Amino acid sequence: MALAAFTLGASAQEKTTKWYDNLKFSGYGMLQYQAEDKEGGEHNEFNLRLARFILDGKVGEFDWRAQIQGTNAKGPGEPTVQLVDLYAEWTKHKEFRVKVGQFKRAFTFENPTHPITQGWYSYANVINALSGFGDRTGEKSSGGRDIGLQVQGDILPNADGRALLHYQLGVYNGEGINSKDKDQRKDIIGGMWVMPVKGVRIGAFGWTGSRAGIGEKNRYALSAEYDKNEFTFRTEYLHSQGMGADASLGDKADGWYVFGIVPVVKSKLHAKARYQCYRKAKDWDSSKTMYEVGMNYYFTPKLQLNMEYARVNDRSIANPDKHNYNFVDVELDFRF
Repeated sequence: MALAAFTLGASAQEKTTKWYDNLKFSGYGMLQYQAEDKEGGEHNEFNLRLARFILDGKVGEFDWRAQIQGTNAKGPGEPTVQLVDLYAEWTKHKEFRVKVGQFKRAFTFENPTHPITQGWYSYANVINALSGFGDRTGEKSSGGRDIGLQVQGDILPNADGRALLHYQLGVYNGEGINSKDKDQRKDIIGGMWVMPVKGVRIGAFGWTGSRAGIGEKNRYALSAEYDKNEFTFRTEYLHSQGMGADASLGDKADGWYVFGIVPVVKSKLHAKARYQCYRKAKDWDSSKTMYEVGMNYYFTPKLQLNMEYARVNDRSIANPDKHNYNFVDVELDFRF
């Protein structure tokens, strides 16, 4: 609210500097209804998934962002308000850009996607577990972010000037958002992808680092995506080696997902399907598999209704007769 008041106050004044001209205030909200009939975990509830308020600006050759989030991350009635982004990026050359502060980790295609345009009730389970959301290591939910420094760029332009290769390399504390480095050892994350034709990306990522009290973590991801003319298809496989917060699960985990979102009525109605699996101990006895279908309806470009149904097979449930259950999610998402 303070950010909003500052921005509105600045807009009401006579604009005398370029700094004010380049200031932009925006945000979005996500309202949610969920239900599932999991044995011993049945629930049926409305929820405020999250709200975000964003300030973007430009000073000279630097772009900057400050983003605050409010969410029921701890559960209904236990809201969390926190700073999620605060960074500046030198953007003079598209071939070599430098970002410093708190921002998304350079790992996977899905991690940096917007929660609304991502299209589902949540990022895939393997992304949540191995990309710094509610991480396997016990790291607090950080929305895939960390504090550090990253270089990235788009190079090798073709005859039309479109870059064929993207690279990125980051050095981070390894503790998640709003946290200092507790073990004084940095996480190093890098990625690279080729873009042979417009709309197609094929990439690979690597991550090595540690977390205080847990030890080393080494991860990689293989990714492929087609995104053009409202058709989106993406698949990723992630693998992790290193102990998690639950030592009984061993030192390996992996998972994958594949989805498609296609227009039924252009710019109005999209159909979607996703298959995903996360194995928290890299074996089938610990696997959670979801088969999902749904629709996204756009009232306007900034107001949409997302609906999905999932059949879940969770083999970590002790009773084999209770492995399967149903899950429903409905969300109303808006931007401003």
